Amino acid sequence: MNIAVPVNAVDADEVERITTKDLPALVKQIDEECLYPKDVIRAYGAAGAYGTHTGGVEGPTDLTSAITVMSRAGEVCTSTAFCMWCQDALAWYIFSSDNDYLKTTLGPRVAAGEVLGGTGLSNPMKAINGIEPMRLKGEKVEGGYRVKGLLPWVSNIGDDSYFGIVFHVDVEGEEEPKKVMAVAFAGAEGVKISEDHNFVAMGGTATCNVQFRDVLIADDFVLADPADAFIKRIRGGFTLLQCGMASGMVQSSIDLMKQVRPSLGHVNQFLEKQPEDFEAELADLFAEIAELAKSPYDPSNAYFKRVLRARLKGGEMAVEAAHYAMLHCGARGYVSHGAAQRRLREAYFVAIVTPATKQLRKMIAELPE
Repeated sequence: MNIAVPVNAVDADEVERITTKDLPALVKQIDEECLYPKDVIRAYGAAGAYGTHTGGVEGPTDLTSAITVMSRAGEVCTSTAFCMWCQDALAWYIFSSDNDYLKTTLGPRVAAGEVLGGTGLSNPMKAINGIEPMRLKGEKVEGGYRVKGLLPWVSNIGDDSYFGIVFHVDVEGEEEPKKVMAVAFAGAEGVKISEDHNFVAMGGTATCNVQFRDVLIADDFVLADPADAFIKRIRGGFTLLQCGMASGMVQSSIDLMKQVRPSLGHVNQFLEKQPEDFEAELADLFAEIAELAKSPYDPSNAYFKRVLRARLKGGEMAVEAAHYAMLHCGARGYVSHGAAQRRLREAYFVAIVTPATKQLRKMIAELPE
């Protein structure tokens, strides 16, 4: 049985109001004081931002709207766009699964922005690609699994949040442990979260270390057991959704370059790249993203390679566009409160968040045709 919340249209007027009124008023605090903009993140959810890609495998599933809204927020603040991606990813996990309990209880609340949550898949994605070991280990017990270990990077979470996890379970007679994917509750007994990261940007993303001390993950919260096929099912959408952060960053950099053209265009014309160059590249990239968004459950390696290349292009464009925005703005972008220097710091996050530029290149090189 396929159970999903109704896929509703985004309230574009409300999204625009949040993006032009509520969010800009908080950007300085988000960047300089590590303010976590949870009210704005919830407001985007109430406007439908996280509910258009919840149709499940049998559809309808619209990733384009989720990416577009995330991109619009990212034009103002990458921290907020990243938190929106975390929220989108958690909804993606739940509604892509066969877990009817989560799809009828927690899922609709996540899709509406009532419950905030994260992805928790930074470590598993690296482990699957041979970059680092799996940090969580589980043991089957009555009613679920007991999980222990430490996840160093889980964002958009507080004590009342939920997030995805993958853990290894030893199987008798098998050399390799199996993977199990589930949803964990940050407020569960045995879970301890702490914020101790001092980032150069993105400090307002509620990014935590999460320690598991024999935490019970009930069977009702298991998304896939074993998880290999499910991870392959969700990998395209998980990665493609991140393109919203990248496109928002590129557009904001284009806007900065154009803003200073009246006063600095006479000398900026000698820079190698102009805003129109990035506009053309962004249009081509978003056309590819929109095409890929039509079939997010395509299991083929050929499809996933296209997704990886789009995500790689987005990350590289974000850094390059922010770099040129700084050059175009000159000294006025180099001051402590300058928009250009903030966007440049944020842009590097797009290039290093999992899957990072180097991981994407590794995956593209090693993924069989």
